Amino acid sequence: MKRIFIVGSAGIPASYGGFETLAENLVVYREQQGIPVELTVVCSGRTGGVKPSALRGAKLAYVPLPANGMASVAYDAWSLALAVYRCADVVLLLGVSGAIALPLVRCFGRTRVVTNIDGIEWHRAKWGWLARNFLRLSEWLAVRCSHTVVADNQGVAEHVAYHYGKSCSVIAYGGDHAVQVANRPYPAALPPRYALAICRIEPENNVAMILDAFSRTSELPLVFVGNWNASPFGQRLRERYQAFGHLVLVDPEYDTGALKTLREGASLYVHGHSAGGTNPSLVEMMHFGVPVAAFDCVFNRYTTQGHAIYFADAQGLLEAVAVLPGLEAAAAGARMREMARQDYTWSKVGAQYFEVLAL
Repeated sequence: MKRIFIVGSAGIPASYGGFETLAENLVVYREQQGIPVELTVVCSGRTGGVKPSALRGAKLAYVPLPANGMASVAYDAWSLALAVYRCADVVLLLGVSGAIALPLVRCFGRTRVVTNIDGIEWHRAKWGWLARNFLRLSEWLAVRCSHTVVADNQGVAEHVAYHYGKSCSVIAYGGDHAVQVANRPYPAALPPRYALAICRIEPENNVAMILDAFSRTSELPLVFVGNWNASPFGQRLRERYQAFGHLVLVDPEYDTGALKTLREGASLYVHGHSAGGTNPSLVEMMHFGVPVAAFDCVFNRYTTQGHAIYFADAQGLLEAVAVLPGLEAAAAGARMREMARQDYTWSKVGAQYFEVLAL
């Protein structure tokens, strides 16, 4: 039986981000479809709580390092070494943090490497010179040393083709899990009508631009969910804009039922991400049938297939909010839901991944 290892996430059950949700849904898909492979997910032993040895038919292996931050390089390299040591036939590497170890994997093992390179990580504004160049090297190694490269967005695939002359398998993310949970009350008071934004509070997500635009109009209140206290950047923005009564700036909410209630009540979803590929929070939101105003970049245009309202600056976002009442909002939201049900389901994503992993 073929042995497949998934490395590069914090592990499952998912409680952190997109890669963890991807890993868990691949485990679920394999179980539901009865795919005859031995699947192992490498997890961080530094997470709290019970550490089971198996979940839904998949084995769980633990590495005694944190999966995120600066330690992610060592964590991913250790995970790759573990996969080779345990004679994995195929490794699915999520992200490029551990790519520095791939030349050794290729030299000393017969393991086939499939790498999801995530977005173009070194483009992100938050990185300094050293981190940016290390990530650029990691991307180069991931593309050169992987047998198969997975891009989550056609824009990322075009980047890889242009810079490295290599084709990718384009596989996005599923988002239907977000609508399959039971509703729970949202803990904060919400306006009767509101625009919604959910993201990490980082410059490349155009948080300041979004707040600037909505501070100039009270036509549609904004509920903005993010990790405001995680950095001086977020703290400054919160201090500046929380005085506006129609701007509701709240901390992250991890209860999926409460998030479902929050998303269902939105009249508009504002997506400011400018870096990376297909963003999991965007494809999740598309399943709710809400119109989307997205920052105008190639990744967002590919994800929404040209059917969102696009903005490049605060004035453009203001204009998008102004046209919303005259827009056929129900029809615009229905198009988002239709695209999501066609392209961003875990059944489709699972089938695509296991087709690649079985090669």
